[in-house]
Amino acid sequence: MKIRRNSCKNNDIIKTEATVLTAGQKNFLRSQKLQKLYIFWSRILLFAAFLMLWQVSADLGWIDSFYFSSPIAILQLFGHDIQDMSLLSHIGITLWESGVSFLLIIILSVLTATFFWFYPSLGKMFEPFLIVLNSLPKSALAPLIIVWLGTGPRTIILCGISVGIFGCILNLYQSFAQTDPERLKLIETLGGSKLQAFTKVVFPGNIPTFISLSKVNIGLALVGVIIGEFLAGRKGLGYLIIYGSQVFKLDMVILSIVILCVIAMVLYGLLNLLEKKISY
Repeated sequence: MKIRRNSCKNNDIIKTEATVLTAGQKNFLRSQKLQKLYIFWSRILLFAAFLMLWQVSADLGWIDSFYFSSPIAILQLFGHDIQDMSLLSHIGITLWESGVSFLLIIILSVLTATFFWFYPSLGKMFEPFLIVLNSLPKSALAPLIIVWLGTGPRTIILCGISVGIFGCILNLYQSFAQTDPERLKLIETLGGSKLQAFTKVVFPGNIPTFISLSKVNIGLALVGVIIGEFLAGRKGLGYLIIYGSQVFKLDMVILSIVILCVIAMVLYGLLNLLEKKISY
């Protein structure tokens, strides 16, 4: 009977500890959710306060609305341009050029980094040249690209590629080269080929790095496309920025910049969701 009582007491203690631990976990999760909500609404309120201050400053003459515009003026211009579909055309062209540039950056970077992993001597040979090209201001290449290819989408897409591809190749190749050597040795010991080592260990193990680089390169592709549209575009948000500054339509300039910010946020958010799904 004493043994049974002791066992019952032990079970009660274990259940009590489990209940306390579960309650602590719930409190921790609740605090995390409250913190996320606090940060989210703080950002919303901060942004709303900025817009209100901007509008009040323009209405009261604290700032010159000709140079700085105002939220209401930008919203009115957005509604007008949406009605005649001109703005949507420019947005679509910029998105298409950025998407093509981003895909080509990813595909070419993966293929090149994979080739360098299979042939490390070539990777070491080309590494200093890639470092120099990555450090070079890409705006310096744009005039040469225009002379070689002329104006048009090809030039703009190539400008978008040039901004991110060299850094992406370097980071991917270094990530591939730093794969756990013990795992590679295990594949070799079991009689696996180098191709199997890459497909089973190297590439799957570097998917988080690949996603992180994609999040960076989607923004770089957009930057490169805008640079190309500045110099060689006849359509797109970059062209609208240059055109608006030349004819002093600063509402158009600020509206284009705001749309670019929204596009960058949406693209980053999509890649962030993809990263969460892959991690789970």
